[in-house]
Amino acid sequence: MRALVTGASGFVGVHLTRLLRERGHEVRCLVRPSSRRAHLDQLGVAFHVGDLSNRRVLRHAIDGCDVVFHCAADYRFQASAPDELYRNNVVGSENLFTAAADVGVGRVVYTSSVATLGLSHDGTAASETAPSTLSSMIGAYKRSKFLAERVADSFVAMRKLPIVIVNPSTPVGEDDARPTPTGQFLVDFLSRRIPAYVDTGLNVIDVRDVAEGHLLAAERGVVGERYILGHRNVTLAELLDMLAQISGVRWARVHLPHIVPLLAAALEAPLARLRRRPPRVSLEAVRLARKKMFFDPAKAVRDLGLPQSPIETALARAVAWFRAQGYVAS
Repeated sequence: MRALVTGASGFVGVHLTRLLRERGHEVRCLVRPSSRRAHLDQLGVAFHVGDLSNRRVLRHAIDGCDVVFHCAADYRFQASAPDELYRNNVVGSENLFTAAADVGVGRVVYTSSVATLGLSHDGTAASETAPSTLSSMIGAYKRSKFLAERVADSFVAMRKLPIVIVNPSTPVGEDDARPTPTGQFLVDFLSRRIPAYVDTGLNVIDVRDVAEGHLLAAERGVVGERYILGHRNVTLAELLDMLAQISGVRWARVHLPHIVPLLAAALEAPLARLRRRPPRVSLEAVRLARKKMFFDPAKAVRDLGLPQSPIETALARAVAWFRAQGYVAS
């Protein structure tokens, strides 16, 4: 199989690219001029330099491929210019889908997010069928990913392109170089910068299983369907306990009502804009934390064969990697 991976220098992208090469597939990577490539150079991939704004570059990169894995995304909860999120996530995806349809690629696996899905009102784990609307999306990132899915749906409905959508939950593991917001949370914990916690929860999965889920979606996924790539639902307190046991770092069991970080984020936001730097506490992230983001991956496990590796093992790899790479002071 010959595959193109967009966002190959990102957290999920690098694991997917590595897995494709381990399985003997030929891989092309779409990278921006500024993308870090050191971890990709050793994998024996072909690079196509460009971005999602240039359909000519996209057609050239896709031509001759059997599958396109569209992992590239602007993943920021707090952006000084929210229009950038829409341009990168929505318009960029439309450009890629158009180029793939022009070339006639056999399949596209689009990496969305559980952020686009609805949540259960009773706190139980939500599935792919939980209703969601644009108005229920909190923040520009979630809205942009929701709209990008609607673009994918339109290409499938018009039979222009065979797209399968995967919705990863919260991947953890090594090689989170940027890092992602989740990776930054782990770094903050290891650096003892998590003074308290709120009552929230999330679904966590090994990033290697997410990469495997992409390949399984390409092989077994039904066109037009969505698959949650997730594993274990944990409360934030449970996650902090796991991290403490793995890393040896103690954490303060100080519980805060949601109003405290909400007020702190609201007060810091205008100051961060004046100083032209990201806020330490993202208002959107705090608003998201008011609900437990619990999801049910049963469909992907049943229909795709999604693996369910222990998240403790993935967290241990992440902790070791962040420490070895100097993200955490000695």
